[in-house]
Amino acid sequence: MNRMQRYMEKLKKYCADSSYRFVVNAALGLYDSMPDRDYLERKFEALMGTPLHLDAPQTFNEKLQWLKLYDRKPEYTMMVDKYRVREYIAQKIGAEYLIPLLGVWDSPDEIDFAALPEQFVLKCNHNSGLGMCICKDKSTLDLRKVRRELRKGLRQDYYLPGREWPYKDVPRKIIAEKYMVDTGGGDELSDYKVFCFNGEPKLIVIHKGRFIHHTQSFYDTDWNKSYFRQPYMPTTNGIINKPVFADEMMHLSRILSQGFPHLRVDWYHANNQLYFGEFTFFNDSGFGAFDGDQDLEIGSWLALPEKICYCEVATKSDAD
Repeated sequence: MNRMQRYMEKLKKYCADSSYRFVVNAALGLYDSMPDRDYLERKFEALMGTPLHLDAPQTFNEKLQWLKLYDRKPEYTMMVDKYRVREYIAQKIGAEYLIPLLGVWDSPDEIDFAALPEQFVLKCNHNSGLGMCICKDKSTLDLRKVRRELRKGLRQDYYLPGREWPYKDVPRKIIAEKYMVDTGGGDELSDYKVFCFNGEPKLIVIHKGRFIHHTQSFYDTDWNKSYFRQPYMPTTNGIINKPVFADEMMHLSRILSQGFPHLRVDWYHANNQLYFGEFTFFNDSGFGAFDGDQDLEIGSWLALPEKICYCEVATKSDAD
């Protein structure tokens, strides 16, 4: 199928499928001013194929949408800020768990690349992925392209696609961190995501090969490979042996997640040292499907708090 044929297929789907049409229009920003609750109800049904039951949420993904609307503590904005969260982590568990910081800037034009080491990582502090530069050899770096991508990242409003409100008011910056090599070998860091519910770790998701052949696998807190699976993500083959840092990772995740109905705490292990990655309040933005009744099972672990507030945020005109 050539490019024109693919375009025509997408156009036919856009005209015939209202759910697909909503997702496309949302990505284009046509619903940016739609009230959060209305937007989430429509997007949830479009992506998940089932209505969103906000008045009596049962599944994990439904409860994440409820938390977006009704668990709005101001400190969440600081916790998703990849720059400001560093002070929080240093106070809570110690600065030794922070990946070394090489610099922070408001604009790509401020970066003195000559002062950076041969290897480093650049990223925006308010989003995930867009604008990131993983530099393994500074001599091959296209500086114009790096600056261009960082500007795109800084312009991104990470709140709007999934109405993840903590990101809306993060003061946007660029940070540089030390380039880290996985303790287990290989260029890419394995990503350990600890799902905590009401201050207790319940599930670990291990991501491997994020930039080559991305796979994931689920483990329980006793490090038994779990049956949980997400149909859109390949499962890592074989068994991942319990790492030597697993108990320390569980202990620190328990400390950091105290007082929160749900918090995902991410970790890396490099140079025989455990490092904090980031906090995530809404895994997959609450649109991550699971096999069978697994979404409902995980949802049973999440006890929702009392409603705090629901504040509308609007910016642009709606489109039908």
